[in-house]
Amino acid sequence: MYNILFSVLLVAIGFVLGILCIIVINHIREKSLIKKLQDMISNATKEADTIKKNMISEAKEEASKYKEQCEEDLKEKKQEVKELEERLIQREANIDRRDSNLSNRENLIDEKEKKLSDKQIEIQEEQNKIGEMKKQELELLESISHVTKEEARELILKRTEEEMSYELETFIKESENKAKLEADRKAKTLLVSSMQKYANDVTNENAVTVVNLPNDEMKGRLIGREGRNIRTIEAVTGVDLIIDDTPEAIVLSSFDPLRREIARITIETLIKDGRIHPSRIEELYDKTVKEMNTQIREYGESALYELGITKMEPELVEIIGKLYFRTSYGQNALQHSMEVAHLAGIMASEIGENVGLAKRAGLLHDIGKAVDFEMEGSHVEIGVDLAKKYKEDEVVINSIASHHGDTEATSIIANLIEIADILSASRPGARNDSLENYIKRLEQLESIANSFDGIDKSFAMQAGRELRILVKPDEVDEVKTHKIAREIKTRIEQEMQYPGTVKVTVIRETRAQEEAR
Repeated sequence: MYNILFSVLLVAIGFVLGILCIIVINHIREKSLIKKLQDMISNATKEADTIKKNMISEAKEEASKYKEQCEEDLKEKKQEVKELEERLIQREANIDRRDSNLSNRENLIDEKEKKLSDKQIEIQEEQNKIGEMKKQELELLESISHVTKEEARELILKRTEEEMSYELETFIKESENKAKLEADRKAKTLLVSSMQKYANDVTNENAVTVVNLPNDEMKGRLIGREGRNIRTIEAVTGVDLIIDDTPEAIVLSSFDPLRREIARITIETLIKDGRIHPSRIEELYDKTVKEMNTQIREYGESALYELGITKMEPELVEIIGKLYFRTSYGQNALQHSMEVAHLAGIMASEIGENVGLAKRAGLLHDIGKAVDFEMEGSHVEIGVDLAKKYKEDEVVINSIASHHGDTEATSIIANLIEIADILSASRPGARNDSLENYIKRLEQLESIANSFDGIDKSFAMQAGRELRILVKPDEVDEVKTHKIAREIKTRIEQEMQYPGTVKVTVIRETRAQEEAR
């Protein structure tokens, strides 16, 4: 029992001692922590004081530097202001000096003006006195000579005129002769200079075109079975196909360059395409005609661009392009018109005329030739009508009307166009009379055929030895076909002169066509 109580007591005492020890230890730790905290606070305070002192010191240094800088800037500004003040003072002094000088000058000018005024009055008085003296002298002379002033002047002029009349007549005559010689010399110099500045190559248009073939077998394909292909080509194009022994080549013969060109492009396209039969030939021919219309417009635009001419009606430009396919005595009409425009422009610039207007008149002087086979009248009349229709300048219209001497020229430019036209046409090799006569004969053959009713197309072929005519089947029957052929033959015999014979062939073709869809 006592042992148990003792044990309990010892446990209680140990528990109390343990608590006391814990309390003591915690107290000691708290003191240690407090001391550490105090030390840290003390150190932080010291460091803060140090940083504060350093910052204050740096701030003082910066403030001192900024103050010094401000003082220096202020000093410089004061110096600048002082300099400006000195300059203003100097300027004011100069202005005052100038004012003083101006005042002195004004006073001097006033004095001089006053002196001049007095002098003018004195001079006027002296002039009046001299006038009175001259008048008195003249009256004295008239009383002595019994001749008035006007009578004396007339006598002197009459005597001078009599003495100088012969010399004047001689001088005028010599001047006229010299002027004529000088004018002839200058005119020749101007023409030679113009021709030298524009020296174009001479080219003649031919009546045949050679088409190269890839091989000789292509000739048989172009002829076709029983000649149907070659007949179709000649019928739609109006061009003769000459297929001979010439290797890998055929010849297209026609007096119309436009027909030959269309036929050439059509045949070359057929050769590349490979499908050669009548329907394909007609299809490509229609397509080529449309493309050629575009090409004609490009020829006209190219001519305008080369000459530097602007602002022309599109329809007139297209008509100019058609000149490329017309000839005059073997000379290409478009090339001839451009040559006339160049020559007229050069001569106009030499004598100070309007160069642009001269070139325009030169280009349009033969415009009637582009459509003279479509309209009644000479190419001059047609050209004048076209120029009026498209509202060209009066100088251009007169140049067209007078370039062959049919109408009187009313301007210098019209005379220049006439001269340039003669220069272009008269150059050696520029024109070929025989070719022109040949083409006129072929055109006359077609004209006779087209004058009959019911004619669709007519083509002069085989160098004028054959006239092939296509009639409208709904207007001309089989019986009338023979009648037309006979009447055309009679008119050719009566109206034309030609070597050999002319074969007249009238073709009537009826087609029935449907399209399956």
